[in-house]
Amino acid sequence: MKKSLITIGALLALSPVLAFAQEAAEHVATEVAAPTMSLDDLAMALAMGLGAIGPGIGLGIIGGKAAEAVGRNPDAAARIQTVMILMAGFAEAVAIYALVVALIVKFI
Repeated sequence: MKKSLITIGALLALSPVLAFAQEAAEHVATEVAAPTMSLDDLAMALAMGLGAIGPGIGLGIIGGKAAEAVGRNPDAAARIQTVMILMAGFAEAVAIYALVVALIVKFI
């Protein structure tokens, strides 16, 4: 099970690279050269794609464990929700860091 999830995660992480590598058909039809993919574009796509895997997995684990905790102790739902939202914010911060790195690679 873990190996298949890792394989799927790796394929999804590389999907932005494929999006950048596609040529636009309208540019080919009008005889305008399609832009080539530079190493900056590849680095940006990999930084964002790989940087989003960890937070995605973390958010799934956080949500699952919070739902499990509320199911076990419904009276503590408010405290569990508070901690869950705080941890989800920390996980999202990692994805924002990856976005910042990708933008720095792209524009600098």
